[in-house]
Formats: sequence, structure tokens, C-alpha cells
Amino acid sequence: MEFTIITGMSGAGKSQVVKYMEDLGYYCVDNMPPMLLPKFAELCDRSTGKLEKIAVVLDIRGGEFFDALMQNLQEIETLGYHYEILFLDASDQELIRRFKETRRMHPLAKNESSEGIIQSLESGIKEEREKLRNLRQMAKNIIDTTGLSVKALKEEVREIFIQGEQGRNLTISITSFGFKYGIPLDADLVFDVRFLPNPFYVQELKELTGDDPRVQEYVMQSETSETFYRKLVDLMEFLMPNYVDEGKNHLVVSIGCTGGKHRSVTIANRLFFDLEQHGYRMSIHHRDKDRSNKGV
Repeated sequence: MEFTIITGMSGAGKSQVVKYMEDLGYYCVDNMPPMLLPKFAELCDRSTGKLEKIAVVLDIRGGEFFDALMQNLQEIETLGYHYEILFLDASDQELIRRFKETRRMHPLAKNESSEGIIQSLESGIKEEREKLRNLRQMAKNIIDTTGLSVKALKEEVREIFIQGEQGRNLTISITSFGFKYGIPLDADLVFDVRFLPNPFYVQELKELTGDDPRVQEYVMQSETSETFYRKLVDLMEFLMPNYVDEGKNHLVVSIGCTGGKHRSVTIANRLFFDLEQHGYRMSIHHRDKDRSNKGV
């Protein structure tokens, strides 16, 4: 029986993920009281239809019951059931934006007045991060939904939980980003390419992105760029089989430059193409490529 616990920050996309999990054949339960988890696992295991794939959303909406979650997880292990945790996260700024957009209050927000809504959201998010810190550390998979489109989130979920022979291979997600907007929260490996030639200072290239061949040529024109890239590929070719041996099924590689528009996109695209030749399941996401880039 595959038992997945979906948790994470309020507003990070858990409800959306549940829909995708149902599409993948999971029996899903949203906002279950943690104290019912051990009994629920037993019922699923003994069911006549033998439920094979279960996903349960547990988060701070459980209120005072949520505080006993760690104890309930230990009880599940004592009963002999294996579980994995999927943690949904997003930057504080993105979470605030989403709550303001939907006009919903954070579950831990104290002040509902219009004057104090931002301060209330910030304090609620801070408190929630603290409550979820141990769960995040236990998570086998973490998805940072900051700037992630609905389609991209669905693909991330599909790649983590897809079944069959191919599903046992390592999935590599490559993300380009801008350091000025923060490092992706789900990154396993982060590479800083701000030392490479910067197209931002070339007038005819400034408004283009790393998807354009002219930008790619400019970024890769120096011996430094080529040397770095060769060493990067060598490192990845060394790491990937070792991650497979260790049992890791999802690796997030983040490539960052200042604005996430030129250099990081160029390197991410090239790395995606080269690693795909090794037969791993791949995805690529340019988090900040289409942001207004007023800085370098």
C-alpha cells in the first residue's frame, strides 16, 4: 500500500495537488484529523477492494489536533505501514499575494482588520513555518510552487508519482531562477552562474531570454563558460547514479543568475538537453524568465 501524506504551507497548492493525485488513481482524503490516521491506515489495508494508493492531506487546519501529528506518524510506523511526505511550499511574498488575491484569511492569522491584514498574514505564515519545520525536514519530496503554473505543478506531481517501470527511475527537475527573487525552496543543488558573460549589458540582447540562440551564443562564447559547463555535466554524470543507488527518486537542480532571464536559462536549457540523453525523466521550469527585468 502506497501511503502519501500531503502537507505544507497554507496557500501553497495542496488542494490542487489532491485533484492531480486523484487523476493518478489515488484515494484522497483532505483535512483528516491526525488522530484518525492510524485507524484509517488499518481500514484501507483491510478493505475488500484493497486500496493500493492513498493520499491524505494533513495541515494546520487541524488546529489543536495537528500538534499530535508526530505521535500519530510514529504509531503508523509501529503498525508496520510505510508512508512518504510530500511538502508544498512557496515564498512568503507569494503566499501573501495569493491570500490577498483570494481574499481569504490565513488559518493562523489573528488580525482580520483591513489595516492589519499584511502584518497578520506575515505573523501567521511565520508561525506556520515553525509548526511545519519538522515535517518539511522529513519530506521525501518538496515542491516550491512560487511562480509555478498550474500546468507545471501538475507535471511535477505526475513525475513524482507516475507508476510503472519508468516511474522507478530518477526524475530530474531543472529550474532557472533569479537570485534577486530568492532561491527556489525545493532546490537540492544550486549553481550560481552570475560570473558568466551577461547579455543584459548588450542592447540588442537585453530584452531577449536564454531561449534565443543569440543569447545562448553570447553566454557560451568564453572559455570560462565552456569550462564551467563541462565540469557541471561531469559532476551531474557522477552524482546521478549515486542518487539512484541511494534511493532518491526526485532531484531538483536550480541554476541561478541575477534576474533569471539570460544566463541561467541558457545553462538550464543546455543541461536539460544533455542529461535527457542519459534516459532520466526530465522536466524544466524557467521561474523568472518572463519577469520584468529592470536589474542585472
